[in-house]
Amino acid sequence: MLKSFYNENLIEAGLDEAGRGCLAGPVVASAVILPKYYTHSLLNDSKQLSKNQREILRKDILQDALAWEIAEVSNQEIDEINILKASMKAMHLATDKLKVRPEHLLIDGNRFPNYPLIPHTCIVKGDSKFLSIAAASILAKTYRDDLMEELALAFPEYGWEHNAGYPTPKHRKAIKEFGVTIHHRLTFRM
Repeated sequence: MLKSFYNENLIEAGLDEAGRGCLAGPVVASAVILPKYYTHSLLNDSKQLSKNQREILRKDILQDALAWEIAEVSNQEIDEINILKASMKAMHLATDKLKVRPEHLLIDGNRFPNYPLIPHTCIVKGDSKFLSIAAASILAKTYRDDLMEELALAFPEYGWEHNAGYPTPKHRKAIKEFGVTIHHRLTFRM
């Protein structure tokens, strides 16, 4: 059972990203503040859920959250600063945009550069431990999947509507056959 909070007396935002291991597209992060004792029987790590379950949860999260935001960092910037820095930047940007100021940040992962004046806690596999991080993982993933489906309309050879830019055999084969697009990360091993 996922936990509703880490610090009972603080306003917490859960943060997660999607698209870190992709060959194409931006990295997307989300920050979500849920009500303190929030529960949801289906809410879990986005990777453990079907597309249909994620869509149901996205609607519930958008409706139930006290605040939420999504931010992205482009493939060009990923190439300039590296994927780890880009992922952290996207999380900072999502936090910047929150309409409710959190007092503590729960980060999925094992590292995070300090956010000004807000303490944080890194939690490995946090998206399977805390509801707010799981909610952030769902918003980031569904947003990014929608974006990659849209980009796939202009670049159907790469199968992004199915692989979301991840390095599947079909995606790698298309790169060999058609080359890279303006959406590919040029510093990644193709």
